[in-house]
Order: sequence, then C-alpha cells, then structure tokens
Amino acid sequence: MKKLVLVDGNSIAYRAFFALPLLNNEKGVYTNAVYGFTTMIMKILEDEKPSHMLVAFDAGKTTFRHETYKEYKGKREKTPPELAEQLPVMRDLLKAFNIRYFEAENYEADDIIGTLSTRAQQENKDWDIKIYTGDKDLLQLVTDKVHVALTKKGITNVDTYDLNMVDEKYGIKPEQIIDMKGLMGDSSDNIPGVPGVGEKTALKLLKQYGTVDGVYDALEEVSGKKLKERLEENKDQAFMSKKLAEIFLEAPVDVAFDNLKMGEPQHDKLTELFKELEFASLMDRIGAEDTEEQEEIEALEIQTVTEVTDDMLRSPSAVVIEVLADNYHNAEITGVSISNKTGNYYIPTATALESHVFKKWAADENRKKYIFNAKRAVVALGWQDIMLDGISFDVQIASYLIDPSAGSHEMADIAIRKQSLKVRKDEAVYGKGKKRQVPSEEELAQHLGRKAAAVLDLKDELESELEENSQLELFTNLEMPLSVILGRMEMCGVAVDKEELEKMGETIVVRLEEMEKQIHDLAGTSFNINSPKQLGDVLFEKLNLPVIKKTKTGYSTSADVLEKLKDSHEIIPHILHYRQLGKLNSTYIEGLLKVIHKKTGKIHTIFNQAITQTGRLSSTEPNLQNIPIRLEEGRKIRHAFIPENENSYILAADYSQIELRVLAHISQDNNLIQAFNEGMDVHTKTAMDVFGVEKSDVTADMRRTAKAVNFGIVYGISDYGLSQSLGISRKEAKIFIERYLESYQGVKDYMDGIIEDAREKGYVTTLLNRRRYLPELTSKNFNQRTFGERTAMNTPIQGSAADIIKKAMVEMAEFLEEEKMESRLLLQVHDELIFEVPENELDKMKKAVPKVMASAVELVVPLEADVSFGKTWYDAK
Repeated sequence: MKKLVLVDGNSIAYRAFFALPLLNNEKGVYTNAVYGFTTMIMKILEDEKPSHMLVAFDAGKTTFRHETYKEYKGKREKTPPELAEQLPVMRDLLKAFNIRYFEAENYEADDIIGTLSTRAQQENKDWDIKIYTGDKDLLQLVTDKVHVALTKKGITNVDTYDLNMVDEKYGIKPEQIIDMKGLMGDSSDNIPGVPGVGEKTALKLLKQYGTVDGVYDALEEVSGKKLKERLEENKDQAFMSKKLAEIFLEAPVDVAFDNLKMGEPQHDKLTELFKELEFASLMDRIGAEDTEEQEEIEALEIQTVTEVTDDMLRSPSAVVIEVLADNYHNAEITGVSISNKTGNYYIPTATALESHVFKKWAADENRKKYIFNAKRAVVALGWQDIMLDGISFDVQIASYLIDPSAGSHEMADIAIRKQSLKVRKDEAVYGKGKKRQVPSEEELAQHLGRKAAAVLDLKDELESELEENSQLELFTNLEMPLSVILGRMEMCGVAVDKEELEKMGETIVVRLEEMEKQIHDLAGTSFNINSPKQLGDVLFEKLNLPVIKKTKTGYSTSADVLEKLKDSHEIIPHILHYRQLGKLNSTYIEGLLKVIHKKTGKIHTIFNQAITQTGRLSSTEPNLQNIPIRLEEGRKIRHAFIPENENSYILAADYSQIELRVLAHISQDNNLIQAFNEGMDVHTKTAMDVFGVEKSDVTADMRRTAKAVNFGIVYGISDYGLSQSLGISRKEAKIFIERYLESYQGVKDYMDGIIEDAREKGYVTTLLNRRRYLPELTSKNFNQRTFGERTAMNTPIQGSAADIIKKAMVEMAEFLEEEKMESRLLLQVHDELIFEVPENELDKMKKAVPKVMASAVELVVPLEADVSFGKTWYDAK
C-alpha cells in the first residue's frame, strides 16, 4: 500500500512559531519556527515512512473566498516579521529533504490538500492518506482512506482522527463539519455563522436535522424562540458561512503523484543548513558527518626539519602552530610549519620547542610573520614559555573582515573561496571528536606545510582586498593588535577562589534540599522533581493543573509550560526557582570548578574574534560573558573571581548606553543628542516624548516601556516583538512604535536611509568600516528582504559599539605599556572591561580607564564609562 502524507505548511509553521520562544542563531536570524517545523517534518518521516509526500502553503492573503465575503480572515493580525522571515528557510529545508511543496494563487493550503486527497482516492484504491494540520476544518476530509492528524498543544503532539474518532468527538459525519461551521462560524477565519450559536447548539441541530439546509427546511420545529429568531434573521449568513468553510476539491493543482515520491534527503545540504541554523541536536538525528570526502591533492614539496637554522627562517615567513584540541590552553602543539621564499618546512614539535634559533626568531618583533589564527599561536607557544612577536598578518582575521557572513574561516575554506593552494580540511586529516588523532608524520608534514604555503600565497590578495574595502586601518590598527592582546589576556587568566566556589556549591545544595521539602509539602507527596514524568504526574494528575503540552513520554514540564502555569498554583514558582538553582550549581559552579587550570589555579577562557557578524567578541571554554546575574545566587558567583595578588583590586568599567549613543551619532537625531548632551536619563526623555507628559509625570511603567522601545526600535523590532517583551497587545505596541518614530524623526530617517543605502551598495558599515554584506535586500522574497532590512538597521549600531570597546582595549593596552603599569586587562564582557589593579595604581586607573574609554572614538554625544572596584568581581559591580 502506498502512503501519501499531506502537510498544511502554514498551520504547522504558525503553531511552531507560537509554541516555541523566539530563538536566533549567531547571525541574528530567527529560528524558532524553523526548528519546530523541521522537528515536525522529521517526526512525520520517522513515524509515517511515507512513499509520497507534499507540503501545501497558502499563496497569498486573498483567495476566491474573498469574492464571497470580503471580511474573510479579516480580523487576523499580520504575520509577525519574526515568523515571515523564517518561511523561506522552511522551503529550503524541504528541498534538502527532497520533499515537494506547492502553493496555488487564489487558493489556500486546505484546497490543495483537499484536491490531492480526493484525487488520490479516485485514482488509486490502495492509497493510505494522512493529513497533518492544526486546523479542524480539514476534519471534513476524513474518509475510510483519509486520516487527519490534528496537532494539539506544542509541536509534535497529535490526535489522529478517523471516521470513528470524528463520530466520538462530535457525533456527526466528517462532511457535516462544514454545516457545523455554517451555523457556529469560526472566529479565527472571521466566518460569522449565526450569532449566538456555539458548537454545542450547532451539533444539537445537526444531529436532529442533518445539514444547514435541513435546519432551515424544518425551522418551524426548532425549539427555543430566541434561537429560531436568530436562525431566521441570519439565514443568508449561515449559508454563506457554510460555503466559506467548505474546502474546494478541484483546485488547479498541477502535480502528478509520481513527482511526490520520496527520495533520499540531500545530507550535505541538510548538514549545511543545520550548521547555519545551529540545530546541533537535529544534526545527530540525520547522522550528519562533518568530515568530507575531498579530491586528491597533489603533494607539495615539504622538507621535514631535524635542526632549525637561520637560513630557513627568512623574513617574511608564513608560520602555522598546529593545536588539535578546541581548548588550546590544555593541549599540546601538534607540529609547526614555515613557508617563505626559500621553501616549505615542517618542524616536529620537539625540534621547534627545543631550538634556541626558533625561540629567538619567534620572539623577534622585527622578523615579520604571516600567520593563521595569531591568538591561538601566541597562547600555544606562550604555554611553552616561548614569546611570539612580529606578527604582521593574520589570514583568518583578514578573511573574517572581508566577509563576516562566510560559513567558515578555517584555512581549507578560505583557500577554496580564494582559489588558492588547496588545503585539506582538518577533519579529513585528523578525524573528529573522540576519533581525532594525529596521522603519520609524512601526512602531518604535508598538511601543515600546505597550510603555511597557502598562508603565504593568500597574504597579498587578502591585503589588497582589505585596502579596496577601506578596511586596512581596521585590520592593522584594531583587529591585529587586539588578537595579541586577547592572547595575553587568555594566558593571564582570571584568579578564582576555589574554596569560595565550593562553599557556594554546598550552600546551594542545602538550599535545594530545603526547596525540595517545600515542593513536596505543596504537592502533598514525595517525588523526583528532576524527573519530567514524575513532575508531570504530580502537576497534571494529582494537582489537576491545565495541560499545556504533551510529549511522546507524557506531559511536558518545560520552562515555557511552567511559565504559563505560574499563576495556577503556588508550587510552580518554587519549581522554577529550584530548577534555576540546580542549573546554576551544575553548569556554573561545578562547571567552573572543572576548568580551573591545574598549573595556574586560574580560569583561562577563549575569546572568539572571528565568529559574530557584528564584530562582537564571544567567550568559550568557559563562557565568562554569560555568568547569570538575574538571580542573586548567580551574581554571587562573581564573589569567587578575585585578584591574583592580595594587595590588588578588581576594577570594572562599563560603557553607559553605548548603542543608544552610537544611534544618536549616526542618526543625528536632535532629541537624542539633546538628551545625552544635557545628561538626561534617555529612557525618561523617551517616555516624556512618547506619552506626551512632563518629567515629573513619568511613571516606572512608562520608563520601562520607553526603555524597551529604545533598545528594540533600531533592531527592527516589530509590534509583535515589542508586545512579547512588554506583555501588551500588538495594537498597543504598534501605537508606541508609531509615537516613537514621530518623536524621533532623525531615527526614522536613519532607518529608511540606511536600508536604501545598503540596497544600493549591497552592504552596511560601522563607524570604523567593518562591513556586513546583505544579499537578502535584493531578494525577490519579501520575507528575506525584511530580514535584510532589520539587519541593515542593526549592524551599524551594534557593530560600531563592538568596534569602540575593541579600540578602547587596544588603547588601554598601549597606555598600560607606556606607563609601565602592573595593572592588567582580564576580561571583556560586551560593553564592560574588567581589570586587576594593584592598590598603588588604583587612583590612577580610576581616572585613566574612563578617560581612555570615553576618547576611543569621537561622537556628537559624550561617551561615558562608569567605573567601580572591589576586592572581588562581585564587589566591583
């Protein structure tokens, strides 16, 4: 028997979007609806194993039904842009799965599904047909051959309707669903029906009289004077509503069933998409392999060195310091390679590290070195007490600046993009994960030698491209010196009080035990709070709380479910707090204890300089930019971060509202400039303008709203996005945004102007000429263009803020060196710099740090940095 699965694409997409919290990937692309949609598609493929499949989408806002009733679906709110921009990605994923999708102008997805399911039954008696939707209207299509899987709360949870289930649920036949809608209407589609007639009354009438026609033929027999009057007054409306609810079974669907046959998914394309969307968990389910089969590469002449001589270390030289582990603070150097005009050399690790000639050359700032990933090389050699200086070019940083949106800035990928000397991918040479291992010396020599040769080959081309893009200054004066500064910060590390962390862990364990007892008391029974099954049974069976979502294994007790139940029972806030504390202990306290370096007793993070498209730094192994501070217990973790020396302090300097100051500068908006230049609280000023009140009349709620608008508006926040963040209706949110744009005309002009400018150039730039290319702006697809417009507004502001703090870091490093200070820069946390400062330098640093930060870039409004200090990071904040 052939199995045909038909999916209502719009219905599943909408359900996924509203069921999951707004998620986005590193590039800022929203992914929650795509994730839910993909999960559903994968579940359908696993559960149904269809031989044929099609996903139907609505083609547009108007359909033939609007000719009957102009107000059809008229009360539906506009698709949130956060969802709209995800729809094209869903189509890309369907292509990668080799699943056909279809839409027909003037018809809805329901009509496509109805037409195909009917045609399949007429043409072939052996079809087994399953429809997936969230729309009960499609229940009218149920037959002995057609079953409808109706999504419930959540994404992958469905109830499957056959003839018996429709009868059990409604007591009518599937074809009577349209009569039911004719009588009761459908508010979601703005089908009016008969006012005052609900589902219960409609079903009662249909069980007695069969159809809408039957009801009106026997109108005199209908009991209840008021009901009879309503039916009489709204007869035309009832028949019109029935017509609107009826799925059209002869839509122009030019699709042959043979073309719906399921083929093998395109694993390479799926892997690429999942990587881009950061769907790591789904990657495992498709068995994606990152290691790619690569064409044979012709061997290069590489000399393996047994003794390093001056002759082979000519200036300039390309150098590769290879480290296999992601965390290079705890890894050995795998090998070293050098390429220059005299040849290509592979130097085994022991030979390099024991060579006085190599060490002297590495530390010589006058011997020019071209490199791939300067920071990693500086740190890797630093752990071997070898100084690396004289780095004049980093291929990875250059590639990142030229095109930050490129999927990868690894050596092999850069070489492919620039059509340089071919280099094999690391995973093809070493393997991945636990299978990663060093190959034979001959293979290693060839791989590392080619990398160094490619660095040498690429340097001039990349440098020319930076110059053409007016980015050479950004590269030379900012990113290159910063990479060395970051390397030294990583090597320096941050001292931690291990005993203090352990004490915090013990305190949290005791608190968790107390909370466990409270939760058990409130539940009236003992159970494992960390078991979703046991917790679900307690909440939804014992305490009878409303079921929000179900999973394969039972009731969902996910964070978003519990948030919705927060006011339903006093046990819920306790469970949420218990979970937060548990995560705090396992992820942060236990996690930080695990990464304390055995040799130094400090924590050495890794700053990623070539990942984000906005130019922001990120931190991994561990992420010290993300220590939770919403909970007091989370903030207290910073107690454990201390100065290395007893007579020193932690000093924190934080830019004040840097992104809004950058916006004032770029937009030249008079109101914003006035607010900052007069030292006003900008959120209060916005509240005054948006609400039309005096300063004294601005309430805390008004200021909170103004703050959300201020920070959201330049990122293309929609009425939906603002309504979610403030917990208000989309209508109210829309009014706030309109009032803001009326008050801040300069901002509105900037937003319109930057989009036009970006469309013309194909990219946007920051104040320091960092670029971001936006091909989406010229896309024929409305949703992709919307994403491009949002990004065009966002990048110059967020990217300029990132540039400014990076410039402040470089200038602070220069200041500390020139003044021969002992103070050290420890961390960068977005708009904040953290230093360790000896007591005798404290007064000088309290003045110098804000001064240097304020003068990093000249704006039309003052840059301000707030400085605080203490004996721990917590005290400093």
